[in-house]
Amino acid sequence: MNDSNFREKVEAIVAQIPQSRVMTYGDIAAVAGYAYAARAVGGIAHFGDPNLPWQRVVNRFGGLASGYPGGKRGHQEVLELEGFEVKDFKVVNFAEKRWLPDFL
Repeated sequence: MNDSNFREKVEAIVAQIPQSRVMTYGDIAAVAGYAYAARAVGGIAHFGDPNLPWQRVVNRFGGLASGYPGGKRGHQEVLELEGFEVKDFKVVNFAEKRWLPDFL
């Protein structure tokens, strides 16, 4: 895997996540061409461009990230500001809120 190329793909995908929708780390990895690189996406999220909507990235169960600035509570606060409902640190109606690009 070309690390810089993968990072660019991941950041381009995150930039496209519509408001009021979420993607999982695995979804992003798959769209970027590396289906088993969810952890690498998490690393990029942790150190990636802070101007991207990383708050719209959740785990495969719709769960929030403890590594998000402010932890899971910080992640929840930002999602709720966008209009998401969060309960027990999971996005409510996760399946309905999950976004996959049309080409996937």
